[in-house]
Amino acid sequence: MEYTPRLKNKYYDEILPALKKQFNYKSPMQVPKLKKISINQGLGAAIADKKLIDTGIEEMSLIAGQKAVATKSKKDISNFKLRKGMPVGVRVTLRGEKMYEFLDRLVSVAIPRIRDFRGINDKGFDGRGNYTFGISEQIIFPEINIDKINKINGMDITFVTSARTDKEALTLLKEFGLPFKNQNKK
Repeated sequence: MEYTPRLKNKYYDEILPALKKQFNYKSPMQVPKLKKISINQGLGAAIADKKLIDTGIEEMSLIAGQKAVATKSKKDISNFKLRKGMPVGVRVTLRGEKMYEFLDRLVSVAIPRIRDFRGINDKGFDGRGNYTFGISEQIIFPEINIDKINKINGMDITFVTSARTDKEALTLLKEFGLPFKNQNKK
């Protein structure tokens, strides 16, 4: 028997019919879906300490379950002692099975470990159905051994969906289990 991630099954069994009914789509192909998840970590201090990039790649690969790559600067900035082509961050893009696995770990394990958590802010939408939010500490992921880290770094997580509007994308991400703040307080 072949393994399929829990959230992928949930999407096809529960989320797709619910969204089709809620937004009155004629075809299941119109229902928005999650295309990819991009994780990005800016490591500006890596200009002085080259080992930060290696540890960043190692940690990001552990978190994502896929090899991360270093991002390089695009131009020279003399005030920051930055040259074109120097590594300044780490990124990884997840699609398919690994994307659903990461989302499942993020929602069920990592986010509940955030201190003083009151919900994810719903202001990170870009107008085209994509959503980005930041995490201030990489230690919320259980794959990271707290004793072995030398610097706490944050990261940005971007959910790219096929939704046409932010409302559709918000509904899709809520159905996947992302804990957004209550909008009823407005």
